[in-house]
Amino acid sequence: MVTLDRIYHASTVLKGVARRTDLIEAAALENGCRLFLKTENLQLTGSFKLRGAYYKISRLSEEEKAAGILACSAGNHAQGVALAASRAGLKSVVCMPDGAPISKVEATKAFGAEVVLVKGGYDDAYAHACSLQRETGMTMIHPFNDEDVIAGQGTIGLEIMDQLPEAEVILVPVGGGGLISGVACAVKTLNPNVRVIGVQAAGAPSMRESLGAHEPVTLPKASTFADGIAVRRPGDLTYAMVREYVDEIVTVTEDEIAAAILALLEKQKMIAEGAGAVSLAAVLSGKVDVAGKNVVCLISGGNIDVNILSRVISRGLITTGRRVTLQIALEDKPGQLVEVSSIVAACGANVISVVHNVGNAGTAVTSCYLTLGLETRDAAQIAEIREKLTAAGFTLTE
Repeated sequence: MVTLDRIYHASTVLKGVARRTDLIEAAALENGCRLFLKTENLQLTGSFKLRGAYYKISRLSEEEKAAGILACSAGNHAQGVALAASRAGLKSVVCMPDGAPISKVEATKAFGAEVVLVKGGYDDAYAHACSLQRETGMTMIHPFNDEDVIAGQGTIGLEIMDQLPEAEVILVPVGGGGLISGVACAVKTLNPNVRVIGVQAAGAPSMRESLGAHEPVTLPKASTFADGIAVRRPGDLTYAMVREYVDEIVTVTEDEIAAAILALLEKQKMIAEGAGAVSLAAVLSGKVDVAGKNVVCLISGGNIDVNILSRVISRGLITTGRRVTLQIALEDKPGQLVEVSSIVAACGANVISVVHNVGNAGTAVTSCYLTLGLETRDAAQIAEIREKLTAAGFTLTE
């Protein structure tokens, strides 16, 4: 099993390679607690994965290195392996799901790896990588179910405890479990009183389901835009370590993740990918009891595709009551639009789109529908607008 000594050794090996990322206080995001962010999204390659990949490759024998490096990844481990292999002068091949963000695919190539795109998700890419390994004899660098990889990720735990000795709760994203296994091992060994809580996407709760079943289980599917943690089955090793060291696993919804990304962007001027923001999502949505405590959210990565980012921002605005679409049934006569817009303006909202459609078959000949897109302050303001429109005799159909 992974030990604190091995994690300390990994920390020594990673000096000058991986950044000792900042732990910053995020007063603007506090939700009844004193909140800190461990900014692995600002790590070299944009995620924590460099730590485990580099340490693992540094421990390979000359024979294993000569065989070439093989990996599978949704994107972040791919970049870590590619950079680590390149620095060691080694050839690397990385299997990635064909739906992986283009930015991650291109970054992996830029770091020097050959990328093989595999139809399906992470687990399909892993199966293909295993097939290649049997055919070629290349050395596989597993993204999470490996002691050296876990030890490398565990160096984050050492840094957190050094940067904030008074930490009481640490929230960590969970996919396959390599990150939380290393962090929890380091933290719990140094201070067993610190609560370590894992956070998964509700559409990919493989570790939580495994703990409930008392053995690793395989989900029929993993459905989440947080591709970095869309893992259908945790590792046997990571499952055992999570069971030993982790206090609790919670899940967050897609809307909660989007809201957390938006909050980081607006209030901290910081970009996180879906997997990287789940820890904060758990705090902002009240999924964990953090009242009055010193809390660390590990922001594990920032490699989000810009196309996804724009959709996430829109989703986050809707989720937090900052944007709404209202459809109003009207009688098609002069003055109706003026009256509606006057009510909206009096409530302080901003109209950003207007669509006017005639009534459907089965409705009155003089009927029409007005669809308004509004920028709003919050859910309370939306409720106020709905109430005043209804009081004025208008019928809201959405």
